[in-house]
Amino acid sequence: QAQLVESGGGLVEPGGSLTLTCTGLGVSLESYAVSWFRQAPGKEREGVSCVNYRDTSSYHVDSVKSRFIVSKDNAKNTVYLRMSNLKSEDTAVYYCAAVQKVIYCKDFETFDYAFWGQGTEVIVSS
Repeated sequence: QAQLVESGGGLVEPGGSLTLTCTGLGVSLESYAVSWFRQAPGKEREGVSCVNYRDTSSYHVDSVKSRFIVSKDNAKNTVYLRMSNLKSEDTAVYYCAAVQKVIYCKDFETFDYAFWGQGTEVIVSS
């Protein structure tokens, strides 16, 4: 059964960095755009970042722009979310999701995703 698996979450101090990974199992991510979402305690899920299926374009919401970088490695069937200068408000469970053949990520929060991961928790605290 095809699925996405996230890893890399953990506890990090404010100002620190963390890299999350999203790996496809039973599905090739080569033809999929992949997005990251997060859900903080007591809050609704929100979109974070998106990379198109060709890994030629990405999009980040304003709250993480210039701090987060998203990229794909099709050879490893993996997508990375590199997070730096982390803030307490970045604390959340992070999920990746895949949608086929998307070139433009700007409206990524409205896409109909085929696969979702189970989430990995990021806690930013001193």
